[in-house]
Amino acid sequence: MGKVSLGDLTKKSYEQGKRLVAPLVGFPGVNLVNSSIKLAQQNYGEHFKVIEKIVQTFSPDVIFPLMDLSVEANAVGRYTVFPKYDSATVPKDSFSIDELEKLREIDISRDMRLLGYVKTLEMMSENLPASIVKGAYITGPYTLSALIMGADNAAMATILENVKLHRLTQFAAEKIKQYSELLINAGADLICILEPTAVMLGPDQFEEFSSNYIKNIIDVCSKRGVSTIYHTCGNTMYLIEKMAESGVNGLSLDSKEVGVGLEKVAERVPESITVIGNISPIHNMLNGTPEDVKRDVFELLTKMNKYPNFILSTGCDLPQETPIKNIHSFMKAGRDFVIN
Repeated sequence: MGKVSLGDLTKKSYEQGKRLVAPLVGFPGVNLVNSSIKLAQQNYGEHFKVIEKIVQTFSPDVIFPLMDLSVEANAVGRYTVFPKYDSATVPKDSFSIDELEKLREIDISRDMRLLGYVKTLEMMSENLPASIVKGAYITGPYTLSALIMGADNAAMATILENVKLHRLTQFAAEKIKQYSELLINAGADLICILEPTAVMLGPDQFEEFSSNYIKNIIDVCSKRGVSTIYHTCGNTMYLIEKMAESGVNGLSLDSKEVGVGLEKVAERVPESITVIGNISPIHNMLNGTPEDVKRDVFELLTKMNKYPNFILSTGCDLPQETPIKNIHSFMKAGRDFVIN
């Protein structure tokens, strides 16, 4: 891609009367190569086979590896479960802030599973068409803190143990920054910050424990010409301004079924910020027909017609069981729609 900014690519496409089309389609791609999520998440060769097949089958404008919120937590030694047919998870486990100094000593750049994702990005950069934007996921600092200490404990700590949570979140941000640098060195054009647990926070807490901590990560990406996206699940309409003020280049948001109206988002953020989404990964993509999907896509594209800073995507990563014919319908509808 030559490190062209996400905003520039989005606006150039709009000027040509079309939209960038970028469904989050990692998990269904596993079925295309008769593999499994577990195998792809632990074997970078299998992982790249999945990504390559997705590109060959659907030709998206942006491609990401499989979404995985356990990578950084696992790299600092947190207990991680690897189901046979599902994504890795980090169950709640005991944690004391006294463990933090020991965790600081861990060099995550030598973690084999984390390096597998880095190697996947390297293979994507070297082997996929230059026209496709190669993205990478990182876990957000508050979400990583919640994975380490438990989501309920983290939420309570925002009020009862503020200082301790800041210490942990600062640690999380440092490790995430290190991982980001490895991904950029591997060829990532785009870094997407996954912060789903932060939807539990109020706007001020979100700023305090998430957006303030990603500024150094954004700065590293910006200096290398790499665009950044905030992705948060659930109804984030009350967080839009805080997310936009963080300095990211784009906002990837959940579906209208949970209360997110992208046209309202586009009215509230600067045109320099790309709005990304937000077809439901569950509603018609998983359970509907190709015609249902086409209708949903045309409805969203019509609502967003006047906004140049928009990329058509799904509200989150599609379930593995999503019918391939529905993904094809999504892509075709996105390509066929003409901006007027």
